[in-house]
Amino acid sequence: MTLLDPSLLSIAAGLLPTQIDIDPNDTGLPGIAQLRVIVGAVMTIGLVLSVLALIISAIIWAVGSNSSNPHLAGRGKTGVLIACGAAAICGGAVAFVNFFWGVGQAI
Repeated sequence: MTLLDPSLLSIAAGLLPTQIDIDPNDTGLPGIAQLRVIVGAVMTIGLVLSVLALIISAIIWAVGSNSSNPHLAGRGKTGVLIACGAAAICGGAVAFVNFFWGVGQAI
């Protein structure tokens, strides 16, 4: 009899709990409402800073291209890509967490 014997696997599967129902506790900690406000503000600040970084990087890219400076233009391009990625992460964070919360609840 080995560890991966089908009869042992079926016995082990019968011993595991089939359904666990855990919901988040909104009243467990004091200050949860304030924490949600802070997280929302941080996300908004992140979006504003991402747009600011996008504008600055685009300006650097333009100055580097017009002054025939490939290093500066490359840095500007990299900054534009990073700013777009940061904006996507900040904007999609809530949808991302909610998606994986739903996946976790479905398991």
